[in-house]
Parts: sequence; C-alpha cells; structure tokens
Amino acid sequence: MIWLLVVLLAYIAPIAMILILEFRNPSKAVAWMFILFLCPFIGFITYYFVAKDYTKRKWLRLRGRRPFPEAQAKLRKRISIVSTAEEAQNPAFQNQKRLFGLLTHWPKNPITGRNQTQVYSEGETAFSAMLEEMEKAKDHIHVQFYIFRADGIGSRFQEVMIRKAKEGVKVRLLCDGLGSYLLRASFVRRLRAEGVEVYFFLPPLTALQSRRLNYRNHRKIIVVDGTVGFVGGLNVGDDYLGLYAKTGYWRDTHLQLRGDAVYFLQMTFVHDWRLASGLRIEGPGLFPDHRCEGREQVQILTSGPGQPRNNIREMCFGAMSVATRRIWIASPYFIPDEAVYTALKTAALSGVEVIVILPYHADHRLVKLASLSYVEELLAAGVKFYQYTKGFIHAKVLLVDDLLASVGTANMDMRSFFYNFEMTALLFDQGPIAKLADDFERDISDSVPIRLAEFARRSRWQKGMELLARLLSPLL
Repeated sequence: MIWLLVVLLAYIAPIAMILILEFRNPSKAVAWMFILFLCPFIGFITYYFVAKDYTKRKWLRLRGRRPFPEAQAKLRKRISIVSTAEEAQNPAFQNQKRLFGLLTHWPKNPITGRNQTQVYSEGETAFSAMLEEMEKAKDHIHVQFYIFRADGIGSRFQEVMIRKAKEGVKVRLLCDGLGSYLLRASFVRRLRAEGVEVYFFLPPLTALQSRRLNYRNHRKIIVVDGTVGFVGGLNVGDDYLGLYAKTGYWRDTHLQLRGDAVYFLQMTFVHDWRLASGLRIEGPGLFPDHRCEGREQVQILTSGPGQPRNNIREMCFGAMSVATRRIWIASPYFIPDEAVYTALKTAALSGVEVIVILPYHADHRLVKLASLSYVEELLAAGVKFYQYTKGFIHAKVLLVDDLLASVGTANMDMRSFFYNFEMTALLFDQGPIAKLADDFERDISDSVPIRLAEFARRSRWQKGMELLARLLSPLL
C-alpha cells in the first residue's frame, strides 16, 4: 500500500507542478504531461533542464535591457514614422484600421517610411550581395546567424571578415550555440586571432547548466556600417546553396534593406550581442545618417522569450483575421497554435483563398508528422496545401491580400512563436509584394497538391504517428 502511494505521488507531484507553471500554455502542459506519463523520472528531469521560464533569470533582466534608449529617442526624430492609416502607403489600410492599429501598437518597432528593399529568392544571389556589401564596409560589420558552417561559403565569409578586420573595420560574429555547435574550433580561433570578435548565444553546456536549452536565437542579421542590412531565411552553409545531395535545390527568401529599417536590425543585433557576451557596443557609427531615397514602408518586428508579448504571432493572427482575398504561406515547418489555426480555418470557410506550401521531403521527420496532423482538418475547411518537390523550401513568407508581406526568420510554428528569438520584416509596398507573389506562384508550379480524398485514405499507422507528433508539437 505504501509503495502504491509513493508511485502515485511520483506521478501526481510533477504533473501538478507542470499544471501550475504552465497554466498560461495548456497545449505545452498537455505535451509535458504526456511525456511524464510515458517516462515519469526522465520526463521530469528533461522538463527541469529545458522548460524553465526564460524570463525568470537575473542575467536576462540585467543584460536584456534594451540598449541605447537615448539613441532610440534621437532616431525617432530623424526617421520617417508612419503613424496613421491615412499616411500609410497602402490605401487598403484606410479600410483596415484595426490591423493598422495593431501594427502601430509596438512603439519600439514603428512602421518606417524611407526604405529601399531587394528580394532574393535563392542563396547564390543573396550571399553574393551580402559579401559585396561587407567588402564595402568602412566602420563595422555585424553578422548574426543561427547556423554558421565552416564549409565553402562559410570560408568565403571568413576571408572577407578577416580581410576587413585587418583594414581596421570592427567585425563581430554572433552564432547560436546549439545551431552552430558543429562549427570547428579552429575556424573560430582563426577568426579571433585575426581580430574578429566571435561569441555564441547560449552554448549547449551553458544552456544546460542555466536550464535554457530550449531557447534558441534563430535570427539571421547582417548590418554593414549601419546603413545596409540583410534579414531572411538563409543561414551560412553550402546546403543553402543547394550543394547537399540530400536536400538538393534549396529554395529560400532573403531581403536586403537600406534606410530607416536598418536601424532596427542594428538595435536587435546590439541587444543580442549584449545577451551573449555581456558587452555593450557603442560608438557614433552605429546609427549614422543614411542617404536612402527610397519611399518603401517597412516594419521590423522581433519576438522572443524575453519579450512580454508575442509580436510576430500577434501580427500573423491580426493580418489573417482581416484578409478578404488571399492568405499565402510558405514555411518549412507548419505547427500553428490554436489562434492561428482558427484564423486560417475561419478565413477559408469565409471564402478567402488560403494556400500553404510545405516541403515534400522534410528535414525533420517528427516535425513533418506534426505538420501533416493539421492538414486533413484544414483541407476540409477549404485550405489548399502544396508540397514543394523541386528541392527543399526553407522560405518563411506570409502574404495577406495586397496589405502586407512578411519575410523573416520565423516559421509558422509554435517554436518560432513562443521559444525562439525571431525577426521578420513587414513590407507594405506593392513592388516587393508583387515580387513575392510571383515567387509564390512559381513555387506552386514546382509543387504537388495534397488532395483531401487521397490524403484521408492514409493508413491508421500514419494517422497514429501524426497524432503522437501533434501531442508533442508544442515542444518541437
């Protein structure tokens, strides 16, 4: 009897603790309770090390304070800020003032009005543009990637960074500790020996000791001299050039920015650098005057476990909720939370064209199963799904009517919404929106549709595996 009571308490105590700690995220609580049910002791130890609330650490409160509040105040006087729907370049906002009100509710991330953008649809052209701008640097180069590999393209970046450092340019490289854990120590030593500053965001051992292994910096940023920047889906590696036989052709979307929006890429890099290194970056060259004559309106949104709100998730839900014509999504991982799932389903039932492009050959089996678990229900509601067959699609793009387009680092999944440090650029000019729409239609032509009648006939084993993956999806 006593042993039975001990066993019962061993099950109940961890479950009760999870219910208390995760009451704001029921789906996450269910996933962890499922793991505890299968593996009580191992599950609890895993939860202890990877599921601690990120914001409850003193180092985050100390290091995570946004740098340069004075600079932000001065920048707001210099940059062109779009503050009313009537000022917005897109006239549709005059009929969608609710969405515009949401987008302007983040005062630290305003819609800026003096920008020029360039959309890249594959790695070769994007990397060439990055390296070309880095070669022009006079003051500093800030490079941040989730994955950085010591292969062919990684070596090209290394040579440019070393050459510019020798010329007196301040070069800083920030990589995620887990995403870039395979980066060779000799590669890093050479960079540091030649004058390049290199830091890693939460290396695996540090993350494990601080119980932050589940939180990763997924951003991809380059800023050159504070006037030109890059953001999007590409990491640095030969696979992103389509040189890996396993994945083949790599389809991605990356963005070059000039103008006001670059200041907000810079602020994000400076903030992340301080989190990773504990060091402040200061100097008059960080936020120089720019001479961009473009008039494109761009908004830089960031999200992460250190922020009080999920800005990117709120943007996705808000934009989908007001769509009247189309919602087009390209994402390698599709695990929507309940709000986004409901927004997509409701839009499709209301007659909005909702299209989602997923990879045919996924790089993570469990994630693909979780993604497919949502497909049948949404197909029945009228959502169209396509699987990209030309290679691997890694683009993270959202198009809503002609209102806006989002290009960034965030996937349409719960990990990007809740656990990763992410960034996206919202574009409101019809030029880049049309370019992204053309790319999307080309991707559809390189894809095969998922048809409801055929998909519903998949095996019980497949459905069971999808269900299991879906239970775990809040943790993937």
